Amino acid sequence: MNTIDVLRVEKKYQLTGIEAALLERKLEQILPRDSYGGDMGYQVRSLYFDTMDDGDFFEKEDGYEYRKKIRLRVYSPEDQTAKLEMKEKQGEFQRKRSLVLEREDAMALIRGDYGSLLKYENGLAMEMYCMMQERMYRPKCVVEYNRNAFSIPENSTRITLDSRIMASEACFDIFNPELQLYPVDDYDHVTLEVKYNRFLFSYIKDVVSSCDKMQLSYSKYCMARRIFKGLI
Repeated sequence: MNTIDVLRVEKKYQLTGIEAALLERKLEQILPRDSYGGDMGYQVRSLYFDTMDDGDFFEKEDGYEYRKKIRLRVYSPEDQTAKLEMKEKQGEFQRKRSLVLEREDAMALIRGDYGSLLKYENGLAMEMYCMMQERMYRPKCVVEYNRNAFSIPENSTRITLDSRIMASEACFDIFNPELQLYPVDDYDHVTLEVKYNRFLFSYIKDVVSSCDKMQLSYSKYCMARRIFKGLI
């Protein structure tokens, strides 16, 4: 079964809509767009899991050096597969491990039935099954946004611009085409993510640095949960 393991630096910044549009024009002159979405970008919808006491949420909020999050991701409600992902922060690096699941197995996870992972004879599937069972992970929040992405294979370099972030804690069915979601950030805010391994090429760094923004410690999941918890 297809698995992906990526370790790279990941930096995040917040832009205005105008700043993002200007940066996008510069990026498309030096980098190819991601093949998923073309000029219009594409939708990303993720269901985040957390422990009964929201351990992963509070580890991020409290700034733990090592922290993780588990999510189930699709790019369209019609998708016949989904990606179960574990993201772990290790120093300045983010490690992301992904397992591709069949739609019916993803639906089982949404219902809280993690036994569907046992059919995948894979080390990551077993690790996630044991963790989600033992620590009593449960579906907590759906987050959706629009993404424009640019990437090159060298140094696993990827630049993304995420906008129109919405979320829900009322329904966890990420395959529902009529899922009701609510804005959790200003529509004029765009999240810039700069991801790379080893080093960022100078010609890309020069373009990104033109934004002159401070790096953020930012999580779409935590932002959505803070709103639903009434912490903002």
